[in-house]
Formats: sequence, C-alpha cells, structure tokens
Amino acid sequence: MSDDLSGFTARILQTPAARRDPHGALSTPVYQNAAYEFATADAMELAFTGRTSDHAYSRITNPTVEHFEQRIRRALGAHSVTALNSGMAAISNLLMTVGRAGANVIASPHLFGNTYSLLVSTLGDFGLSVRWADTADPAAVEAAIDADTCLVFLEIVTNPQLEVADLSALSAVCRANHVPLAADTTVIPFSAFRAGDFGVDLEVVSSTKYISGGATGLGGLIIDYGTFDWSRSPKLGRAASAYGVAPTEAFTAKLRREIHRNLGAYMTPQVAYQQSLGLETLEVRYARMAQTTLELARALETTPGIESVNYPGLPSSRFHALCCRQFGPTPPGAMLTFDLASRRACYAFLDRLKLIRRATNLFDNKSLAIHPWSTIFGTFPEEVRRRMDLSPCTIRLSVGLESAAELLADIRQALG
Repeated sequence: MSDDLSGFTARILQTPAARRDPHGALSTPVYQNAAYEFATADAMELAFTGRTSDHAYSRITNPTVEHFEQRIRRALGAHSVTALNSGMAAISNLLMTVGRAGANVIASPHLFGNTYSLLVSTLGDFGLSVRWADTADPAAVEAAIDADTCLVFLEIVTNPQLEVADLSALSAVCRANHVPLAADTTVIPFSAFRAGDFGVDLEVVSSTKYISGGATGLGGLIIDYGTFDWSRSPKLGRAASAYGVAPTEAFTAKLRREIHRNLGAYMTPQVAYQQSLGLETLEVRYARMAQTTLELARALETTPGIESVNYPGLPSSRFHALCCRQFGPTPPGAMLTFDLASRRACYAFLDRLKLIRRATNLFDNKSLAIHPWSTIFGTFPEEVRRRMDLSPCTIRLSVGLESAAELLADIRQALG
C-alpha cells in the first residue's frame, strides 16, 4: 500500500497490520493476553533486549495497541506514537522522560487541574520546578527561559479558559533558545489540525475524548515528531549515546525502553481496539460537533439569561483571528463556556437540564455540562482558582452529536 494517500481517514483505514492475520480479518483482533511464547531462547533474548520487534509482554508492547499506534503515526507522519492508559498518563510519562531534578518547565497557569497539580505538587517533590508564563505572549515565555529549562508545555486551547496559543511564534522562541515545545492538543483533534506543522516537537492527546467517541475507555497518546535535537539535553543526550540512536530519536528511545516500561501505564488491548474504531469515524464526527458548537455559540450570545459566551470561533473572542489563521476554516473545537449571573444560578441551570448530561469528560458523542469551579478545580484554594482565571459563574459545555436546535432548546428551558 502506497503512503501517498489523500487524507487523514484514508491513511487510518489503509494502514496495514504489522503481521497479516491468519484468518484475513480486516480489523486487528484484540490480543487480550499478557505474555508471548518464543520458539527458542535466542529469539526470547533478542525480543527482550529490543533487537527484534517481537512482542514479549503486554505491559511493553501488544499487537492490538501497536496497530492503533501505527495508524496514528502513519496518518501524522510522526516519528513515533506511544499509547498509554489515560491522558494524564501521557502527560506524566512525557514529563518524566524530559524532566530531571534541578530543571524547570515553563507553562501557563491556565492548565487543566490535574496537569497543574502534577507539575506543582507531584513532580515538584522530585525537584522539577515550574515557571509560570503567559503562553499567549511569546516574549513572556522567552523571558522565562534559562539554562535549566527542559521544556515549554502548553495547551493549544486551554480548558476551560479557551485561551489560544500562537504555536508558530512560540516555536520560533523555542528554536532560538534550543528548548523543546510540547503541546496538549486534546481540544482540537489531529484529524483537523497538525501540530507538527506549527513546530510542536512533542504532542500529548487524551484519546478518551474525540477518538474514543462514545467514551468507552480511557487512553492517552504521546506523539514524537522527531524534530528536536536532544544532544543539548543533559538527560536525553546521555540516552542517545546509551541507546546508540540519533539525537532526534533520543526521546522515543528513553520513553519506550525505560520510562513507560517502568511506570507501567501502557494502553490495554481492549481500549486500543475500541479507540481504533473511533479513529475511523473521528474526522466526520468532529466536523459535525465543531459546526454545531459554532452555531450554538452564536445563538447563546443573544439568549436572555446568559451573561457572556466564550468560544474562540466567535468574532467576539480576542483569539478569533489567530484561530482562523492557525486552525483554518473548521470551527476551533467542540467546547464552549458561558457565564450566568451567579454560582447559584449555575447550579439551578444544571439541575434543570433534560437532554444535556451533567458529567465531566469532553467530546463524548453526548453533550455534557459541568461547573468547573466546584468540580474539576473544586479542591484548589480560591486564590489559586482566581489566579487560573476561573469563575464561579461559568458553565462548561462539551458539544456532542445532537443538533444545535435540540441543545439550544434544552439550554433555554434550563435557564427558566
């Protein structure tokens, strides 16, 4: 099969399995097993020492998970894809691969709650520090970089603030200072936006979201585009030498041969199978969800009872021009937020919803609403929530596959 395929879905559908199925199955089966038998001791040694691609243990590699990874790698033209058992597992494995005691990560305080906690509390206890900078201001990011900066990490659209980063400008800053750029791109799927084209070196995705579709399983992805020269990293420069790989391949070598094996967070085969099915319809589902979100956002701007609407696809957003330039004609994601008069009004609104589900998660086929202040960020001190630009008056809406008219009717009746 030629690699010269026209689009994302064609590449996903036409990626061959590493080995032909003995029964000719069109879908890679679920290899629901832990270990693999070898014909000889020599073959076992070669597999365990990484000198063949044979599978040895499903915590390290698995045929079903491998095929899921290879479909994404081929579709994106990436150097490698590693599938893990949640989006947070992907972020933690990435940071554990790059980070070290005494180094710092530059990030915006406008991060998803658990990512913020991971950087501040969990990894902080191991000597990795975080420097907060406004990632919407490339000059502020550059001013925060020093000789110990090991990574600039951001969300391409923050959750739930919906702040958009100028990736080309930030990539130029990172390149000039020899620092890798990592981005969480979960809010806009890679079927619609290629982060590697904008200078992102490492990409993390919660595949629980758009890819899963029906929210059937948790998963996360680390995508390495092989574009950063890790010889400048004290940690990964040593890894390149130890593993005998090129400096641009050091991240994947360290991740696959040590970090993800030791942390034990590899994706399960059942989830990989379910999310492979989700990949096949990702492009068409996202196109509908994004268009519905834009239609709904426009209608909510003139809906009585709603104080304000935040969606980067609206001209009223300060990030609208950047979104058009960076993400193209497709509306930027299937999440919007709106503010009501008070926290009490938010609770009353949620309690009256009939169609939209009161639940966390994003980009399920079903539309979901949540009050971020009291839930996702509910255990954070109030001063921290204020510093993260969160409001007790905000509702976050993840738009699913229902029609804009149905969702608008439910919102209007819930507003009372």
